[in-house]
Amino acid sequence: MQQQSPGRTSYKDWCVVVLALVLPTFVTLAYFVWAAESAAGAQQATYSIAKVIQFALPVVWVCWIQRDRLHLWPWNTQGLLLGIVFGLVVAIAMVALYHTWLKSADFFIAGTNPMKEKISEIGLGQPWKFVALGVFYSLCHSFLEEYYWRWFVFGQLKRLTRFWPAVIVSSLGFMAHHVLVVGTYFGYQSPITWLFSLAIAIGGGFWAWLYDRSGSLLGPWAGHLLVDVAIIVVGYDIVSKMLGG
Repeated sequence: MQQQSPGRTSYKDWCVVVLALVLPTFVTLAYFVWAAESAAGAQQATYSIAKVIQFALPVVWVCWIQRDRLHLWPWNTQGLLLGIVFGLVVAIAMVALYHTWLKSADFFIAGTNPMKEKISEIGLGQPWKFVALGVFYSLCHSFLEEYYWRWFVFGQLKRLTRFWPAVIVSSLGFMAHHVLVVGTYFGYQSPITWLFSLAIAIGGGFWAWLYDRSGSLLGPWAGHLLVDVAIIVVGYDIVSKMLGG
């Protein structure tokens, strides 16, 4: 998608950018923390409602407030190969790191027990359900995150400030809600929480740079998709015994 930038900006533009930066963190708090003790149906409903609100924000702002139009991004393959290469390198590194070190590390094993409990709580204890969730996250959610973080948040920030501040701020916002997820399992005092989170911010920064360079979400989406596939592969291995695998 591409935005047609208005000629003027105002405090409202800054307000919506700040809202967009912090909203995913509150969305994650809502379904991942505050609703954690609720029944599976309540957790899933909270997740669905919160995500609809998050991903609707860019459309509401651009179409109704800025009175602009949404345009499908050009099918520009300039950044596609680079996005795929980046995604493959990161995905292979993640799987290799897991099998050579993390899988047998005490701190990681301790963190996986709450993961298994969470999988069971939300009703994903069957292999096909877990795989279906993985397919959704890899294909659909990765695109929605690129649309939200790169097209909207980074795109709006670039209208308001310079390129590198837009990259850094949008990437830190992208990292922030992941800190809650990683910290829940490994603890907020653990260095691994912040190393994983920093890696997420670096990935977000690369995808913002690639989006700006290519003018298309195709490359960032492809890279994001491959990283999510690696996460699902590792996750499946972690809970395979529980799933009967």
